[in-house]
Amino acid sequence: MIRFLGVSFSYRPDRPRETVLAGVDLALPAGLTLVVGPNGCGKSTLLRLAAGVEPPDDGRIEVDGHDLWTAEVAARAGLAFVPEQPDLTPYATVAEILDLVCALRGEPPDSAARALAAVGLDGLAKRSVRELSLGQRRKAMLAAARIGNPGNLLLDEPLESLDRAARAGTLAWIESRHAAGALVLVAAHDVEPFAAAAARALTVRDGRCLLVDPLPGDPAARDRLLERLAGGETPPDVFRLPR
Repeated sequence: MIRFLGVSFSYRPDRPRETVLAGVDLALPAGLTLVVGPNGCGKSTLLRLAAGVEPPDDGRIEVDGHDLWTAEVAARAGLAFVPEQPDLTPYATVAEILDLVCALRGEPPDSAARALAAVGLDGLAKRSVRELSLGQRRKAMLAAARIGNPGNLLLDEPLESLDRAARAGTLAWIESRHAAGALVLVAAHDVEPFAAAAARALTVRDGRCLLVDPLPGDPAARDRLLERLAGGETPPDVFRLPR
């Protein structure tokens, strides 16, 4: 479980009107949670905070009961983050990056080879990141996320730039992980590939988090609600979390 406890965050703290999150209390259990909403509403920021890329200005974030910033080793051990922009060290090879992930997660080196094969990069392990296309860089990030089967997956636009076969493989992997009891948090503009499997939906409005849990069981009603949330609407019948 990932918890936000009184979390506030702004990229420009001197401008209160630009606050992204304001005193958010949020508990995310296992299963697939879709993070939806228009550009700039705070989807990626929410994932970056949950991943420990950005520290909160106030409050704290816990992963499986461990504070993300005071008990970093324990909190991050079961955490994997695939950002929207797959920025990797350009002169490192794919193999070097995944070997480092294996070492950090205490996994044997052959885990890297299996992860690369799973995303279709097994023949490119010795290439440097700067030699990869955008889609191949995203595959490398997804391969890193597979190592050790972490129980908390934070995926920001995980299907972006992927070819058809890679999209299908990534969707199957995501389904297998949340079916196995993992927490999977997916931020996406295109909600259709994830709608059927999602347990709940989350969006950000004016510094607050809005959670719909559970989503409607009727597929048509679920699709309509997700499209409204993705478009920036705030339906009156959803539950607004405390600030």
